[in-house]
Amino acid sequence: MTSETNHEIDLLVSTVRRFVETEMFPHEEEVDRMGHVPEEIGRAIEAKSKELGLFACNLPEEVGGGGLSYGPMSMIEREYGKTSHALQSWAARPTELLMACEGDQRERYLLPAVRGDKRELFALSEPDAGSDVMGMKSNARRDGDDWILNGSKHFISGPCMPDFAIVFAATGEDETPRGPRKRVTAFLVDVGTEGFDCREGTRCISYRGYKT
Repeated sequence: MTSETNHEIDLLVSTVRRFVETEMFPHEEEVDRMGHVPEEIGRAIEAKSKELGLFACNLPEEVGGGGLSYGPMSMIEREYGKTSHALQSWAARPTELLMACEGDQRERYLLPAVRGDKRELFALSEPDAGSDVMGMKSNARRDGDDWILNGSKHFISGPCMPDFAIVFAATGEDETPRGPRKRVTAFLVDVGTEGFDCREGTRCISYRGYKT
């Protein structure tokens, strides 16, 4: 859907509103109390979002997504914002950054994320730099055909049973008209890769049940 009519948008918003009210609102108190979303509840939300055509609705139709433009997506996010982030994250909207995947990356990461077979972490923020990429300390260097990454992240997005992480690291400097600037590269790292460790972080008041 690339040129939505007002009627289509109204139907879409009302569908999402009912989805949130019936599939998420009833579980908010339990999630707040337990500090996590029970997997059976999360999987039910995921399945319903696929049934309604809402799963990966932010990505283009040519890769299996819903193809929604930014206008309708902003209205959908407003409805999702009325419930627990921990619950609505199961109706996944994979990051558009995955559209940059090339070659076998599309089969390993992009398409499984669109289908819901894999989930990603968005690992940008760091303990000392926050989301300031110019202050980033994580770095990566080439080792033959491979890269070696060093660093740590926190307050990362999307840590709901992840399969891989999109990890940002400095890989050198680029000359610009305003002087040298840090070059930042995004790496796709499978959970379980040697040296990769994912731990539960600080419990947040506004993100109850959504582990960071």
